Amino acid sequence: MGLAFSKVLVANRGEIAVRIIRACREMGLASVAVHSESDSGAMHVRMADQALCIGPPSASESYLSIERIVDAARRSGAEAVHPGYGFLSENAAFAEAVIAAGLVFVGPPPSAMRAMGDKAAARVAMQMAGVPVVPGFQGPPGVAPGDEELVAAAERIGYPVLIKATAGGGGRGMRVVRRAEDLAENLAAAKREALHAFGDGALLIERYIGNAHHIEFQILGDSAGNLVHLFERECSVQRRHQKIVEESPSPLLDATMRDLMGRTAVRAARSAGYSNAGTVEFVMDPATREFFFLEMNTRLQVEHPVTELVTGLDLVQWQFRIASGELLPFRQEDLVSKGHAIECRLYAEDPARGFLPSGGKLLRYSEPAGPGIRVDSGVSEGDEVDMHYDPLLAKICCHAADRDAALARMRQALRRMAVIGAVTNWQFLREVIDSPDFGEGRVHTTWIEERFAGWKPSEEAPPKGLVVAAAIALAAGMDDNRAPDDRGGRGPADDPYSPWRAGDGFRSGGPR
Repeated sequence: MGLAFSKVLVANRGEIAVRIIRACREMGLASVAVHSESDSGAMHVRMADQALCIGPPSASESYLSIERIVDAARRSGAEAVHPGYGFLSENAAFAEAVIAAGLVFVGPPPSAMRAMGDKAAARVAMQMAGVPVVPGFQGPPGVAPGDEELVAAAERIGYPVLIKATAGGGGRGMRVVRRAEDLAENLAAAKREALHAFGDGALLIERYIGNAHHIEFQILGDSAGNLVHLFERECSVQRRHQKIVEESPSPLLDATMRDLMGRTAVRAARSAGYSNAGTVEFVMDPATREFFFLEMNTRLQVEHPVTELVTGLDLVQWQFRIASGELLPFRQEDLVSKGHAIECRLYAEDPARGFLPSGGKLLRYSEPAGPGIRVDSGVSEGDEVDMHYDPLLAKICCHAADRDAALARMRQALRRMAVIGAVTNWQFLREVIDSPDFGEGRVHTTWIEERFAGWKPSEEAPPKGLVVAAAIALAAGMDDNRAPDDRGGRGPADDPYSPWRAGDGFRSGGPR
């Protein structure tokens, strides 16, 4: 079956835009990139068949502008729009604007996005569908509960409790409160953060489940109502509610629990009238084996390569096929998960400064390669890391026959990753993967905070051989820039950049 469109605008940037453009190439689709003024030389712009500037560096004036992106799609002649993840990917108004412009939106129906996009409304919908939810309080549909109601709910639920913003995700507007006297302060802080991040300060409150596992199921559905799950991803290794390492299958689940949670995930998606790719997320209490609905992400997930590696399915290509009206040719019983896959997220962030984003030019950028290794990235050597946007540089993914082999492959891959010019969390990832707790699957959603509290990168001096090699390389580069001397060679005599000509009083023995 041929696709209903031949040209796709990718409404995103970075590694996910590159990922989607590669899928376009493989399917014979023309690709259109959009970019801000500061992203004009970015990899996704270089890779696309066509590129349009949509505004200044500010995301709100470029990548978050529905009007500018839809206008770019019209001007480019694109027939479909893929939102990627982040930015406008879960914005029902954006999907409706794309459809109203006569274009295909590569994602779920706007109605499903609205149903699952608000965490409070989603809780109510899941309860009606018979999907277990964490005990909590969200107020009546469409009405944000006041602080007094949330305080009363916390008393009923019992501490510790979890405050959550009803809009958005990524850990923003989320607070764990362990004592009644800390609740008012945290409610105010969560509301401010939610307003800043999502333009909506509405909150809900839930029982906090300690030492929980975060397990999500990948969903795929077509327009005829055929829905399947593509097994689970263990996402419990998190820092500040942001996932860092993901794997499939989960070390916690046996076949019976996997089947039960998978069927529940499909039921949740079906109740929302869902189609295309999405993810149903659960929180699981390892002590009681109880699991509860957490949220549904109505988009492609950052960690989707993990599922692709164990199933052999290309999720982005299936998004295009489903958006074009193609029906799923397989049923649940046809799907098999093979081997084990792990993903580590490499961020341009400085662990020594509280993991704050780090910018800079990538003077050296080298990715690992080899059997069972996949790297999804949005940068290459020489690129500038822009501080305006999410600091994710690359996703390092490894697949092998079993978990031990996948872990060994990941350790090798991380050792072979090289980034110079921007500070990254590379050393932190290595220590997480090398931890005995992770090796034995004994992790949970607060494990990073407990195990790596106060963690700082080591400040060991680089090996002498590396310093010598760098000095030789630097000297060779300087020699290339020297003017010819009177013997036809190159020397310092006429070189304006020679350190021997500098008038700064430098002395080899120390300060002047």
